Amino acid sequence: MTAFALQAVPENAAEWLATARRAEEAGFDTLLSADHPGACTAPHVALAAAAAVTSRIRLGAYVVNAGVREPMLLATDVATLDLISGGRAILGIGAGHTPAEWAAVGLTRPDVRGRVDRCIAVAEATRRLLAGEEVTVDSPVLRMTGAVLKKPRPVQERVPLLFGGGNTRLLRWAAENADIIGLGGMGKTRPDGHQHDVRWQLDEIDEQVDPLRGKTLEALVQHFAVTDDPATELKEFTDYTGMSVDELRQIPYVLVGTIEEIAGQIRENERRWGITRYALRRPALEHVADLIAALGAGQS
Repeated sequence: MTAFALQAVPENAAEWLATARRAEEAGFDTLLSADHPGACTAPHVALAAAAAVTSRIRLGAYVVNAGVREPMLLATDVATLDLISGGRAILGIGAGHTPAEWAAVGLTRPDVRGRVDRCIAVAEATRRLLAGEEVTVDSPVLRMTGAVLKKPRPVQERVPLLFGGGNTRLLRWAAENADIIGLGGMGKTRPDGHQHDVRWQLDEIDEQVDPLRGKTLEALVQHFAVTDDPATELKEFTDYTGMSVDELRQIPYVLVGTIEEIAGQIRENERRWGITRYALRRPALEHVADLIAALGAGQS
């Protein structure tokens, strides 16, 4: 069964709480909030507020930058969220890519190998802390001595791990360790540290997904629109990627068309790649209930 997550950040208190309620009522499985220190709200603080006005929807960061987060502080945030939400927290983690986030805490962004090493080390240490273990690590990328998360303790026996990223080595690690693997179709980070090349060609997606078959895969949708005019809606993306409208409508990172067409594309994505989850942004909020109904009708 296809599941949907909503990725959003607060603009103000009333709007954020209303968004959390609407997301749960519409049928979203998870509410996700971005983590870009200095550029958006703190995800676990925002999600804690959302927990107070919801009862079912899961809650997680999408995704924390492991390069600038320490495992004890991250584990405390996640355990606190799990405690006050009654066991609905997800640990969302990635390697990070924006140089300004390292500079803001007095660090220099490592090379790819350094970011990958750090991400794995932080993810593994954080999971061990959430599990109640004592953690000692002495490596070039992480040092901890006798760390124990005594309080708060999470409600869940095992907090699910969501990994988001595209590095090949990290994806191999995630295939063995993550509960959900988030794919955004992003390739090499561009010099500004924000923009990315895209890996949206069908053969590129095949190559990335093949080693992950059988795992729970989630596509981060870069553009969602319900429309009868997909060519106009996708012009920016055809210009940016050089791909045709027909090509763009075959990939999991773009969902554009009528509700029935999008439902059909989602079914095909599951058949071809095994993708069963989608992280959507705010424009999808008013349409997801209809999309869930269309997918259900197709299965009956």
